[in-house]
Amino acid sequence: MFKLTWRNTLRHPLRSGLTVVGMAVAVLAFTLLKTMVAAWYAGVSGASPVRLVTRSAISLMFRLPLAYFPKIQGVNGIEAVTYGMWFGGTYIDERHFFPRFAVYLPRYLEIFPEFVIPEDQKLALLQDRRGCAAGRTLAERYQWRLGDAIVLKGTIYPGEYRLILRAIYTGRDSTTDEGRLFFHWDYVNETMKKTNPERADQVGWFLSRIASPDQTAAISAQIDGMFKNSLAETLTENEAAFAMGFVSMTEAILLAIQVVSWVVIGVILVLLANTMAMSARERQGEYAVLKTMGFRPRHLAGLILGESLLLALAGGVLGVLLTFPAVEVFRSQLGHYFRVFPLTRATLALGLGAALAVGVLASLLPAWRAARVGIAEALRKVG
Repeated sequence: MFKLTWRNTLRHPLRSGLTVVGMAVAVLAFTLLKTMVAAWYAGVSGASPVRLVTRSAISLMFRLPLAYFPKIQGVNGIEAVTYGMWFGGTYIDERHFFPRFAVYLPRYLEIFPEFVIPEDQKLALLQDRRGCAAGRTLAERYQWRLGDAIVLKGTIYPGEYRLILRAIYTGRDSTTDEGRLFFHWDYVNETMKKTNPERADQVGWFLSRIASPDQTAAISAQIDGMFKNSLAETLTENEAAFAMGFVSMTEAILLAIQVVSWVVIGVILVLLANTMAMSARERQGEYAVLKTMGFRPRHLAGLILGESLLLALAGGVLGVLLTFPAVEVFRSQLGHYFRVFPLTRATLALGLGAALAVGVLASLLPAWRAARVGIAEALRKVG
């Protein structure tokens, strides 16, 4: 049976080859789209359960007064507190994007142990008011070296900020974002006091480390309760929920990507079903002869199913193999937009499984027709 199935598969090399290539392209597109969705959620999966983010209850765009810092620091169960803000601005021009944060560095490095910095670089960073730290991936992207000058032009916080690269951090975990740049909040605040006093002594968020994840609800309620009915009410949530808030802003885009990924599989299902239907119609006379030789309907259905699965499997395997270099290309081009670009075994298995499912579904109707074909009717159509 397998020998006959194999010969049937190779009977039309061009048709079979094009079908395999089409299947491979579909599986490649499917796995890449799934990987992109996983990259979008990487910030959520990599969040720490013992970090809480306190931001404005209205929106992240609204700032909080620095005066909240000692009050939050005094809450029972909080081990350390830092603060910071999204700096924005531009480096060279708008095309050179990467995350830029102005933070309270001494506590920031303490709360984020996944950012690994050599002690001598950490000391130099903390002692230099204009010092900044960049991730290894970001430093490699721009070929920065320790001591290099990095000039940022502020947009949200106008001005020209001349930073000195004092530290390059590496990620402790595979999910750690190595594409960030962070520097002293004091540097920005001092500039604001001179140029825009109304924006001085304000932060974007407070970040707290708690002793246990079980205390999240109680501590969050206590923090928000302290500032209830104030001019700047707060919303405190764990880091995963905070990251999920950013993802939810692009929920429509994620839904579109998910839909497109399955539409691609649907298109290749139609393509393979058409290929199998053509093959079955061409071989009706052969199926009739096989029936006269004692082949049962299940044997004919097995031949068509086997041929469809061989084509689907070949295309699926080729698509999975092509995914590895494709992901590397995407990672090099889009790495500064995503924390990580994770190609997981689950994604590869889903892509290969989708290909095999397409192989089965595409063979159902041709196999059913071949199993029911009458001998006399089929032989009458020969020639």
